[in-house]
Amino acid sequence: MNAYKKYIAELVGTFALVFIAAGSVCADFYLRQAGGQGLGLLGISIAYGVVVTAVIYATSYISGSHVNPAVTISFWITKRMDPNIAIMYIISQIAGATLAGLAVKTLFPDALKTVFLGTPVLASGVTVARGMLMEFIISFLLVFTIYGTLVDKRSPAGFAGVAIGLVVLFGAMIGGTISGGAMNPARVFGPAIASGQFTHHYIWWIGPILGGIAAGFTYDKIFADGRRSSKE
Repeated sequence: MNAYKKYIAELVGTFALVFIAAGSVCADFYLRQAGGQGLGLLGISIAYGVVVTAVIYATSYISGSHVNPAVTISFWITKRMDPNIAIMYIISQIAGATLAGLAVKTLFPDALKTVFLGTPVLASGVTVARGMLMEFIISFLLVFTIYGTLVDKRSPAGFAGVAIGLVVLFGAMIGGTISGGAMNPARVFGPAIASGQFTHHYIWWIGPILGGIAAGFTYDKIFADGRRSSKE
């Protein structure tokens, strides 16, 4: 039963993350359509960072609060997770993201063909390589922070959610004008499924996953003290 609790926590946590992150983009569109100022990149980034912080505090003691296939794959590759559990985590994350995308589609129908329900897209003039590099860098920083706060037992207790949320906030701000600043394949997959927007979709899988793997190996080789936490 405990394993199922972890999978449900990953599903619910990813649902919350994608619903708020994509929903804030849709809300920004609706506000601008009504003549208001909208949330802007800063407001959208704050929403993303805050929901990640909340999800970490709500579910980290249950599942570790990955809510991101790039995080789970990094844990898998660095042998912190059993492969079968990692696969179930990813399935749960994809399910939560898909449900969130469908919920956003129901609530914000006018955002379907305009902002693609919050699906990140490359900015005008941005190449695939440039977008992938951006996602690689900000995902590296995110997963590195996760290793240094949630994973490493030497870190100060209680600050992981805030630290990780701030990295997401600033990553979304910096990456927002290039690649959308997703740092998470599930964040893109959910609204993409609901909107049908899959242009260059592989960017938001390859960039974050490679960034997460690089962060895991970097932390292990340079900063870890040689003692591993138990597998999920």
